Amino acid sequence: MKQELKERINSGKLREMFLYIIFGGLTTVINICVYFVCYYYLKISNVAGNIAAWILAVLFAYVTNKLWVFGSKARDKKTVMREISQFFAFRLGTGLFELAMMYLCVDVLAYNAGIMKIITNVIVIILNYAASKMIIFVKKK
Repeated sequence: MKQELKERINSGKLREMFLYIIFGGLTTVINICVYFVCYYYLKISNVAGNIAAWILAVLFAYVTNKLWVFGSKARDKKTVMREISQFFAFRLGTGLFELAMMYLCVDVLAYNAGIMKIITNVIVIILNYAASKMIIFVKKK
C-alpha cells in the first residue's frame, strides 16, 4: 500500500498536485505571515499590508511553480517572458480580487481580518492553480 501511494505520487499529475499543495501552502504562509506582521505589529494599513504580502508571496510562487511544481524547462527568452508576464498578470488579477475582498470584508463590513485573509487565500489558491496548469506552464506535446 505504501509503495502504491509512492508510485501514484511520483506519476506526474498526483506529484504535481502534491507539490502545488506544498508550495501553495508555503506561499499562503508567507502571504499571511507578512500580512499579519504588517497589519498587527507594524500597524500598516490593511491595504498596504496586503500589497506587501502579495508581492513577496508572488515572487516566491513564481520560482517554485516554474522550477518544481510544473517543471518548466523553458529557457528561451520568448517563452520565459511569456511565462513571467502571464504568471504575474494572473496573479495580479487574483491579487486585486483578494485586495477587493479584504477591503470589503475588513474595512467596510468589519469582519475579522485573520479569518477573511484565510478564506480569500483558499479561493485565490484554486484560481491560481487553474491558471498555471491550463494557461501559463502548459507543456508542449
